[in-house]
Amino acid sequence: MYNPAAGRGRARKLIDKVRTWAAPEAEFLPTDGPGHGIELARAAAERGAERVIAAGGDGTVHEVANGLLQANRQATLGVWPLGSSNDYAFALGLDRWWKAEGKVPLVATAVDVGRISGAGRETFFVNCSGVGFNGMVALESRKIRWLRSIPLYAVAFLRAMWWHYQAPALSVRFDDREAACPTLALTVNVGKKEGGFPITLGAKLDDGRFDYLHVADVSRWELVRYLPGLIVGKLPTNHPKLVSGTTAAVRVTGQTPLCVHADGEFFCKPEDGVTEATFETLPGRLMVEVAG
Repeated sequence: MYNPAAGRGRARKLIDKVRTWAAPEAEFLPTDGPGHGIELARAAAERGAERVIAAGGDGTVHEVANGLLQANRQATLGVWPLGSSNDYAFALGLDRWWKAEGKVPLVATAVDVGRISGAGRETFFVNCSGVGFNGMVALESRKIRWLRSIPLYAVAFLRAMWWHYQAPALSVRFDDREAACPTLALTVNVGKKEGGFPITLGAKLDDGRFDYLHVADVSRWELVRYLPGLIVGKLPTNHPKLVSGTTAAVRVTGQTPLCVHADGEFFCKPEDGVTEATFETLPGRLMVEVAG
């Protein structure tokens, strides 16, 4: 499956070139709108496909993975990083395979998946999720058409800081520990990056745990000050309002509607009126290809 619009149109130009060395025998089906990748991937798995490739960015990966996870038989997820952001490909260690044009072997392995539920809705995520400010960064990134990767999300970060700075009171429960405080942002990751930022570099895809970063009501000035460190994965480790750790489950509740993204796709926006969300790990739930 490939998204012709992925990578600001880059995927459409690269797909034929890449398939000659990566999967010349594969059938490639373009997606034609939101949710179509889910339908195509689910149908492919249920027809008996052993391997289903997501050729695009993290949004394409998100849809294809959700389709495979909804199917009644298992297929292995392959990832070709053709998007504006390729965070899951980074988590899978596919950089070497990609640069070597397939000369590095791929190995299928079982990895964890996250599931978000609340207000009668549910979605899976394979790499990252975020609440509050993080969701607003994802929202702003969709309005920017001329940038990719870190520059795209750095500009989106600054826009979100200007237009969407809020730290509502939330109750956030990590396994058996609860924090009730103003919350600007919450990252809940399976993988290592969120929006191109290496926020949870210690995360492992198969340990049955989320890696999280909980950001309380830091000021706008602190956000700007810490942006360079965020870009290179070096945030302060002793700041009382920046708390990181691991957990198997997270529950978020508040009085104001939440903004929650899953792999950059929206679980809910503020206008949806969702005020609670539960994040659960599903250990070893998905087969994926990683660089051997």
